[in-house]
Formats: sequence, C-alpha cells, structure tokens
Amino acid sequence: MNFYKYKAMKRGVVVLIIMMILSSLRVSAQNPNLEKLNSYKIAFFTQKLNLTPQEAEKFWPLYNDYQDRKNKIQVERVQMTRTVVQNGANMSDKELTELGDKYFGLEIKEADLSKEFYNNMKGILPPLKILKFYQVENQYKLVLLNELQQRRQVRNNQLQR
Repeated sequence: MNFYKYKAMKRGVVVLIIMMILSSLRVSAQNPNLEKLNSYKIAFFTQKLNLTPQEAEKFWPLYNDYQDRKNKIQVERVQMTRTVVQNGANMSDKELTELGDKYFGLEIKEADLSKEFYNNMKGILPPLKILKFYQVENQYKLVLLNELQQRRQVRNNQLQR
C-alpha cells in the first residue's frame, strides 16, 4: 500500500511542478516568451522525432488538442488538491470520499485520453516514432525543468550579491 501512496505522491509532485511551469508561461498568446517556447517545443519534437512535413502537419493539431484536454484535467486535479489542503480538516468523510472518487475518475479520464491519443497517432506516425514520442516528451520536460532550475540559480545568485 505504501508503494502506491508514494507513486501517487510522486506523480502529484511532478504534475504540480509542470502546472507551475505552465501557469507561469500561460500569460497570453501575444507573449513573445510563450511564442518562443512553443517554437522551441515544435522544433525540439520535430527534430527528435524526425517528423516529415506531412507527419508534422497531422501530428501538431492532434498533439495540441491532446495537451489542451490533458491540461484541463490536470488543472482540475490541482484545484481538488488545493481544496483538500485548505479545507480537508473541516470536510466530512463523505465529502472527502466524494473528492477521492472524483480524483480517481480524473485519473481514469486522463488514461482514456492518453489511450485515445495513442490510437490516433497510429494513423499518423509509424510505430517507432510513436514509441520514441514518449521518450522525447520526457526529455522535453526535463529540459524545461533544468532551464527553470538554472534560472532560479541565476536569480538567487543575483539576490545574494
């Protein structure tokens, strides 16, 4: 049982970190930094996956839709977590159980969304590129997290001077 709690907690922390990154970047469509980030992401995935122009033309709308829908689920999950952190001590067991059920339902919804995305990618990309996609997605997240850490270090060094 402790393994599952640890796994869920670890996933929650990763989701919160990603949500913090996304929320800091979600200023507006006119934001040049957001446009730069989107351009970098497209170049990163396109190069790492070696997407042809025809594959990229079909892949990006599918991926963007998938990301938008996944982000909505994650935002809802983060809001639920905040509710529990802020009000959990004052909530009844029934309310907490309902939130737990809803949280688990979001996990299932996200898994169904991932399955749908995978099945849709089968019509766009060859199997090797599909499997490589998941590696590239993890690499991209690591690059973003490293960049965030480096920026924090620079900012902290500047504040210490």
